[in-house]
Amino acid sequence: MATPEAPAITDRIRALARERRAVILAHNYERPEVQDIADFVGDSLGLSREAARTDAEVIVFCGVHFMAETAAILSPGKTVLLPDLAAGCSLADTITADQLRAWKAEHPGAVVVAYVNTTAAVKGESDYCCTSGNAVEVVESIPADRDILFLPDFFLGAHVRRVTGRTNIHVWQGECHVHAGITPQSLATQRAMYPGAEVLVHPECGCATNVVEAMSAGAIPSDGVQVLSTEGMIKRPGASPARDFIVATETGILHRLRRANPDKRFHAASARAECQYMKLTTLPKLERALERMEHRITVPADVAARARLALERMVSIGGSTPARAPAFDPGE
Repeated sequence: MATPEAPAITDRIRALARERRAVILAHNYERPEVQDIADFVGDSLGLSREAARTDAEVIVFCGVHFMAETAAILSPGKTVLLPDLAAGCSLADTITADQLRAWKAEHPGAVVVAYVNTTAAVKGESDYCCTSGNAVEVVESIPADRDILFLPDFFLGAHVRRVTGRTNIHVWQGECHVHAGITPQSLATQRAMYPGAEVLVHPECGCATNVVEAMSAGAIPSDGVQVLSTEGMIKRPGASPARDFIVATETGILHRLRRANPDKRFHAASARAECQYMKLTTLPKLERALERMEHRITVPADVAARARLALERMVSIGGSTPARAPAFDPGE
């Protein structure tokens, strides 16, 4: 008598997710097969907000550690799982909470602005969080006479300092290992290969902030270049007459772009722009996470409360016109 075939791993994952009342989130830079099985695909902050809106009891975050921490901060009543504990972030690792406390001691009274690509402990020592898309707005909302400590992304910090014209911004010397693959030279090479192609820049995860900084410095021509949010990146090809697009970010987003725009062609600004941490999550690891309910990511309540405040201040600043930041005590 023939033995029935074992169900495909994708079927087993979906069944486990239903059993656990789990939602599966996948970052844009994850492996294609992980993106394909996820309930939601997007950037880190957008995914955490999506998770907070669902009635799921379990959040499986296919991304990196700081993203799972952010989900745990914004969804304190839910169980957050990270399929591989080794999925870290080279940018987040460039500064610790102890290092930030020491830096703050050197600049008493300074306002701390932390890129979301940081650990929960670092967010808990910060006054504001920001994304690449609203970093300028966050900084401009802070009184001009206040010193600012901007961390950890040197390129984004240099860009913000140049655009705002503020000389009292101190920038931490951190960087993402992926950005090294995307340079003015690699972009120039690709643009020569695909004349007429539009350049899409998506700096959300830190890997293309050097491109943004190089543009504001004049090292990269800005004609035909679009600096976009995640959803802007996905929608732009459909609204553009261009057939070819050069994508300046981690290569994982090419999968989503090609699925959303099958009639367009997408080329990586650099094949080297690949995050090793984002590729650690696999379908077997995702299945095991749901089977064993591992690895649970938690944030101490006091740290989560302080980090949530920094995130909420960031969210309160929106729109095209910078708003005056709400008054705050830097020590609260």
